[in-house]
Order: sequence, then structure tokens, then C-alpha cells
Amino acid sequence: MAAAKIDFEALDNAGRSSASKGKPIDFVHLDNQTMGDKALESEVLQLFARQARQAMIDIAGTDSDRRSQAAHRLNGAALAVGAVNVAKAAAAIERDPADATLQSTLSVAVLETELFILKLCR
Repeated sequence: MAAAKIDFEALDNAGRSSASKGKPIDFVHLDNQTMGDKALESEVLQLFARQARQAMIDIAGTDSDRRSQAAHRLNGAALAVGAVNVAKAAAAIERDPADATLQSTLSVAVLETELFILKLCR
């Protein structure tokens, strides 16, 4: 599988330290996970975006037990790539899968992260 080109310079990488600076991906964490391999970062982020989209389908269309399991998987995947906002929202659903309002928070976090990843990989 060929990795898409990522334009990291356009992201103002100087001093990037966490998603708390407005970016949905913690690049320091991702860099540590991929040992600085930018092609691997691209592949991992694109895979995460696909997994997150599928998890949203699983979370929306299942009972509470399966919703909690899907949220758990998404939480783990998000933590692996440094998608902290997605991880927090997924963890909330995992704790309280019956609360439908949490799904909208997760949807927003996934959408913002997915759009960010698409912008990176253009």
C-alpha cells in the first residue's frame, strides 16, 4: 500500500506538543509511536480515520453492550494515534453507553479529526 504524501510543513510543526493547541492529533505522541517515520504516520492516520468511521456506524446502530465495546475499541485506536478528543469522547460512551447525547460529542470529535487527517494527506 502506497502512503499518501503529507505536507507537515504547512502545519506549523515548530513546538507542536499536543492536541491541546487546537489540533486533534498529538503529533509528539504519534511521532513516538511511529519512530518518526512520516510515511507510517500517514498510513496509521488514514487507517484510524477509516476505523473511526466504522466505529461510529457500530456505535449508532447497536445495543448498549455493543455500543460500549465499539467505544472501547475506538478509544484504544484513538489513544494509539494521539487523537485525544476522540479518545475522551469514546471513553465517555464506554462508561455510559445509554446516554445518546454523548454520541453527538463523539461524532463531532471524529469528524474534526477525520477532516484534519484528510487535510494532512492531501
